[in-house]
Amino acid sequence: MKRFNLGAMFALLMGVISTPALAQDAQTLDEKVNAIFATATGPFVSLIFAPIPGTSFPWIVMWLVIAATIFTLYFGFVQFRFFKHSIELVKGDYADPNDAGEVSHFQALATALSGTVGLGNIAGVAVAVGIGGPGATFWMILAGLMGMASKFTECTLGVKYRNEYADGTVSGGPMYYISKGFAEKGLPGGKFLAALFAVFCILGALGGGNMFQANQAHAQISGIVGDFPGWITGLVFAAVVFLVIVGGMKSIARVTEKVVPFMGILYVAAAIVILAVNYQNIGWAFGQIFEGAFTGLGIAGGFVGALIQGFKRAAFSNEAGVGSAAIAHSAVRTKEPITEGFVSLLEPFIDTVVICTMTALVITISGQLISDPATGNYILDGSHIATVDGNTGVALTSAAFGSAVSWFPYVLAIAVVLFAFSTMISWSYYGLKSWTYLFGEGKKAELVFKLMFCVFVVIGAAANLGPVIDFSDAAIFAMAVVNIIGLYFLMGVVKNEMTSYVARLKSGEIRKFKK
Repeated sequence: MKRFNLGAMFALLMGVISTPALAQDAQTLDEKVNAIFATATGPFVSLIFAPIPGTSFPWIVMWLVIAATIFTLYFGFVQFRFFKHSIELVKGDYADPNDAGEVSHFQALATALSGTVGLGNIAGVAVAVGIGGPGATFWMILAGLMGMASKFTECTLGVKYRNEYADGTVSGGPMYYISKGFAEKGLPGGKFLAALFAVFCILGALGGGNMFQANQAHAQISGIVGDFPGWITGLVFAAVVFLVIVGGMKSIARVTEKVVPFMGILYVAAAIVILAVNYQNIGWAFGQIFEGAFTGLGIAGGFVGALIQGFKRAAFSNEAGVGSAAIAHSAVRTKEPITEGFVSLLEPFIDTVVICTMTALVITISGQLISDPATGNYILDGSHIATVDGNTGVALTSAAFGSAVSWFPYVLAIAVVLFAFSTMISWSYYGLKSWTYLFGEGKKAELVFKLMFCVFVVIGAAANLGPVIDFSDAAIFAMAVVNIIGLYFLMGVVKNEMTSYVARLKSGEIRKFKK
């Protein structure tokens, strides 16, 4: 596979993208691509997101929830027992500067978070609450708490089986721990599953981790400043993204360690202002969440509908079990793989339990959802809850923020742009490591992928490729199918690492480093 002509492929891609005739007939091109992809990939997309027979619950979400439950029980509720120690590790209390790796615990966490904290926290939560009611928030939080154990498992393995190179760089992730871990245990099929994961990851990186982000960022910007060609947004994003990713993981980490805290604090602070303005309704909002979780408060499907929407949102948002975060966490400086497992379990907590919950609370407390004063149940508009101005998705979140302070939608627009940018640079790294796993390490192979990734940024901002995005989303969740199979076979390795580390931590062999 290393003899694959990467240069010829990229030249062909650039030639196709730059053909003037295609640029002059963009709408027709969109329609043609949509039709081709819908026909070719429809069965795959339908399979990945198919509901469990007799229900409306996607089997892939149940696949993730069951895995999270198993890991939570198998590791003895590790996400609660070692939460404090996780924070100490992120602070650098146990960091040895001489350990192999490229980035600190905090930088690895920030990079992985930048890939999960994104538009799903803003638009996706609004969709979940709009369909499942405030009660969806309860199930979303529960699924997020359990997903912490999945992240712990996969990120420990990511460091355990990573490749370390002479120049100080590393490569890791599911494709490495599945291939090497299966070989170590004498299990068949490891290389095939690893390659399959890498293919799905590349497709997901170019679509959901790239084109969708650019497309939605352009939509939000044009909604504020007025309509203008998407390729302009795409070129600006592509240039900035390239300047960051061309420097590799260390460059990405330097950016994410600044952008992620800023965008997180900006968004949460704005949400807290909304809650403060409506402080008298905070108790009522929590009441809606708990009551709606078990009664549905009149929504379609009752509490089951709330449960489905909550679990779906958590799975789509924090990606616990998908395996993507293990690629970023593999680059950490440590000689103890389990420490990065502890650090990574903070991700679903920050992404889902904190940020997604803030979005849901703002929507609920701002009174955007219309209810019947007589019964307290929500009024339905088709399959959705009726809203004050008929808004759904990101428009609903924007209206909720604007209900208290008129200019808050501008803050939201900044958050959307930052979330989209951070997601793109993280997924570029995920796609890159999958690309080099398939085609070999080297500057040429890396540059080809980075340039290709930036071309797709422009395509995503300029085009309207619905089925392409649907396919890439399906590819991301197909990663979870492969990854969790690997986790089930290798979770015993994680258990051994955990047992050894905890014993040494308690005995004092593992000590804090003086700063």
